[in-house]
Amino acid sequence: MGAYILRRLLLVIPTLLGIMILNFALTQFVPGGPIEQIIAEMEGGGDVFEGISGGGSEIVAGASDDYIGARGLPADFIAELEKEFGFDKPPLERFLNMMWNYIRFDFGESYFRSISVVDLILEKMPVSITLGLWSTLIAYMISIPLGIKKALRDGSKFDTWTSGAIIVGYAIPGFLFAILLIVLFAGGSFWRVFPLRGLTSDNWAELSMIGKVLDYLWHITLPVLASTISAFATLTLLTKNSFLDEIKKQYVMTAKAKGLTENRVLYGHVFRNAMLIVISGFPALFIGVFFGGSLIIETLFSLDGLGRLGFEAAVARDYPVVFGTLFAFSLMGLVIGIITDLTYVFIDPRIDFERRG
Repeated sequence: MGAYILRRLLLVIPTLLGIMILNFALTQFVPGGPIEQIIAEMEGGGDVFEGISGGGSEIVAGASDDYIGARGLPADFIAELEKEFGFDKPPLERFLNMMWNYIRFDFGESYFRSISVVDLILEKMPVSITLGLWSTLIAYMISIPLGIKKALRDGSKFDTWTSGAIIVGYAIPGFLFAILLIVLFAGGSFWRVFPLRGLTSDNWAELSMIGKVLDYLWHITLPVLASTISAFATLTLLTKNSFLDEIKKQYVMTAKAKGLTENRVLYGHVFRNAMLIVISGFPALFIGVFFGGSLIIETLFSLDGLGRLGFEAAVARDYPVVFGTLFAFSLMGLVIGIITDLTYVFIDPRIDFERRG
């Protein structure tokens, strides 16, 4: 197993390098870089994309021809901006310098916020931890027992009406469900049971320990429910189908014929085999909810997390934030994939990745 883990760790290096190369290359062809953003603001032209689409006036002679928004700005000023942001160097040199810094976990500072990327991520992390951790935990705590029960009572009325509810839940987009929750329970049109914004109340520091916990849970109820609904539906059906496949296999009938109890057969033999496919979806579910699927939810509930940070950084072309978060989260996703394989072995020791390799 040690050799397999070592191979997987070594494979992380080219995979991560490929991700960074591909995304860095794509940014070289995307219009509207950070310098153009600054020039557009100084010229009072609003959004830099107005110039890109041809809405701006012609470039005044003497300004750099590389920047559409540089209408009348001195060429030496633009050259100074290029030097400050590091764009006076060729792309290959910029990429190598960036990767050397990232290897040392030096992600630099944001172009526009005067704060290090690490501090910026740590500042937004509580929101994403709240949405990702609680959504994943609730989805697994409900979906696995429900999926097992549906498999054991396949074809019954319980299976039918729960399947209908699950299909409806899967069909409703998370953001639409969030709007429904706001309208019903956050003072939209009916009841004002839950707060609409933030993770804590204004007087949170004055509350007792129990009061702080209750206030925190009160605030996160609606956004966590909105983040959980789609993952809950998918995971329940996956668990049910996985258990149905295992229950119909010959070894289950053999175990029952030997006189083993239903629970012993289910949790001693079927469970560890059926749970493998469920565990295989954990990294994608966790990373998706934790980092990728929270932008609209954060916006609707006025939460300032990693979803909004990534979106705003991409729009503003804040490359240190874009590439720093991409590197950190890609590395985290690859490591979680290795942890998933180790979990396979923990649940079913018969699996030997090293021998298969």
